[in-house]
Amino acid sequence: MFLHIGGDVSVPAEDIILILDLKSAGTGVATKEFLEISHDEGLVAEVGGAEPKSLILTAKRAYLSPISSLTLMGRSRNLLRI
Repeated sequence: MFLHIGGDVSVPAEDIILILDLKSAGTGVATKEFLEISHDEGLVAEVGGAEPKSLILTAKRAYLSPISSLTLMGRSRNLLRI
């Protein structure tokens, strides 16, 4: 099954490693460094065009999404129930 993460982007739910709230955890030094390095290497995709609220990490890339981590978590729980 796929999880819609914003814009026209959906990712396979089984590929998701981490969903991170950027408001609370995005200010950390390690998170900023990870995002900077990943962005420089072309591994970060911004989806939806609005201010990012969450980071979705998969094995192949990271996505910055305008959808909150709580909403994404709720969507993923709904997928698990199906």
